Amino acid sequence: PVVFVTWRDANAYAEWAGKALPTSQQWEKAARGTRGTVYPWGDQPTPAKCNVRENGVGATTPVDCYQTGISPYGVYDLCGNVWEWCSSESKHGRRELKGGSWTTPFERCTPSTFNDAAETMCDDDTGFRCVAPPETFE
Repeated sequence: PVVFVTWRDANAYAEWAGKALPTSQQWEKAARGTRGTVYPWGDQPTPAKCNVRENGVGATTPVDCYQTGISPYGVYDLCGNVWEWCSSESKHGRRELKGGSWTTPFERCTPSTFNDAAETMCDDDTGFRCVAPPETFE
């Protein structure tokens, strides 16, 4: 994943690509599916299914590294690996981050948990993913 990117740069890239950063609700739906499970893979707390602090990897991993941690929609790394910027504003000038990262304790990596940061923050455990409008798939 791409890291060391501010929310502003992530948002600019998404717009350039004809996409958007997900809202926190879109991000969580991608992670939990329609059943609303606690984790992308179900309700059992299983740190071995994601890149979190307890695993001791100490860095980001390739996107498809944790095959058993995939979401109901086939999306990887929605628990751990990198915190992901969302378009949702928590306070003026601050945006929500979802998913936790390789530096985060497993207990803080549930899809319902969020962090927030200034739009200008960038770090080695923070990245993003884009969503595409539905008409893209027609």
